[in-house]
Amino acid sequence: MKSLFAALFFTGITIYAQNYDEIYRPQFHFTPSAHWMNDPNGLVYFNGKFHLFYQYYPEATVWGPMHWGHAVSYDLMHWEQLPIALYPDALGWIFSGSAVIDTQNTAGFGKNAMIAIFTYHNDEIWKSGKKNTESQGIAYSLDEGKTWVKYDKNPVLNNTGEQDFRDPKVFWNLSTQLWNMVLAVGDHIRIFSSPNLKEWKKESDFKPDNDLQNLGVWECPDLFPMTTSEGITKWVMIVNHGDKCPNGGSGTRYFVGDFDGKTFTPSQSSLWMDHGTDFYAAVTFSNVPDNQRILLGWMSNWQYATKVPTEVWRSAMTVPRQLELVASKNQFFLKQSLLPVFQYNQNELYKAIIASLPFEKKRLELEQAEISFATEASDFRITLLNSAKEQFQITFANGVIQTDRSQSGQVGFSAIFGTKIQTMAVPEKITSVQMLLDASSIELLINDGKYSMTNLFFPIQPYSDISITSNSVQKIKNLTINAIPSIWKK
Repeated sequence: MKSLFAALFFTGITIYAQNYDEIYRPQFHFTPSAHWMNDPNGLVYFNGKFHLFYQYYPEATVWGPMHWGHAVSYDLMHWEQLPIALYPDALGWIFSGSAVIDTQNTAGFGKNAMIAIFTYHNDEIWKSGKKNTESQGIAYSLDEGKTWVKYDKNPVLNNTGEQDFRDPKVFWNLSTQLWNMVLAVGDHIRIFSSPNLKEWKKESDFKPDNDLQNLGVWECPDLFPMTTSEGITKWVMIVNHGDKCPNGGSGTRYFVGDFDGKTFTPSQSSLWMDHGTDFYAAVTFSNVPDNQRILLGWMSNWQYATKVPTEVWRSAMTVPRQLELVASKNQFFLKQSLLPVFQYNQNELYKAIIASLPFEKKRLELEQAEISFATEASDFRITLLNSAKEQFQITFANGVIQTDRSQSGQVGFSAIFGTKIQTMAVPEKITSVQMLLDASSIELLINDGKYSMTNLFFPIQPYSDISITSNSVQKIKNLTINAIPSIWKK
């Protein structure tokens, strides 16, 4: 996979969109040119291109009747926004789902048809007070997602009376030679199988005994196999939750276990994919070469997503993250890392083999930057500042990481946004820190991506200064501060 991304970069394949100059507009994260966006949908690789479909409302910057927007990329960094793929119809709005490449023509739409599997949400049924508001439909494309035809016998999976019955993630199971679907149903996941994407059989329900409670509705599931460097294969179940996640509101966790085509059995308790408040609806791309798993999430939170201070557009995706399954001390966890293309597209601002704390550097271009270093320090604090004296702080002490955005810039649009100090327990020595800054966001990866926190912030001026301090004599190593150029501007 690394060679794939490197080849695409060095052959000069670059996709440009219009220049995006609005305040807070991310410059290397995907955002729609205008209006509302939320969950990534239909993530699929086909014929050299990565397809990103997403929940989209083309008439306002707040949530409304959902469509599937569409964008493509050759390298998962540079994106081209395409026309809307799927529009609401008489059966309902087009909620979240997935896409597959039907290499064996199981559905009969054509060999290598791109097939979208999505939730219909019927708002008229919802308003009438009934619960069976959601069902699953399919559509197909024979021209790599440019045009779509909805199946004339939709829905292919009718609601059985549950109020929340949505977000199908579908994949071809090599072992059973059937399609599997994982579907969020209330507070659990339901698993189905199908020979042709049109006729579905219920196989099982998944909700562990003694599981975490009161996490709100279960949404946007994913299920896929991964193999460790030692050759151990396990299955990973991702579940997104609408409320009461580690630091409030929306969040993503995952289970590791075994799957026989019918039943998923976890082998350990769930782990949180990200402890920040701005990481949600995370799912992976299908059909990626070399069995690589690449994750993409929505970078916001339902507690304040419709209120953040952007005007032309609203919401961004996280950067795509490459997943690796790692075994450690009789437990499995997912390590998240940046794709190589992000390393190729950087310009060095500062570098030090060893830096003594306190460290301070001013007047840097930190609006779009990657900052990383190795450390053996037991306690330290990173502060990002601007000339308006706004600041975002990250504190490492006593096995806990805290992020504080109370003085980060605009916070008054929400009573929740700036008030809570966010925390993440790290029950091991911190060895590496990596921060990705882009106009109005920070993605923090700790210990080579074993731990993650994602936060939004809205300073009135870009951060330009960084300080790293400690309560004791400390040193950090291999400190690099690199600028990342805009993907939108030539």
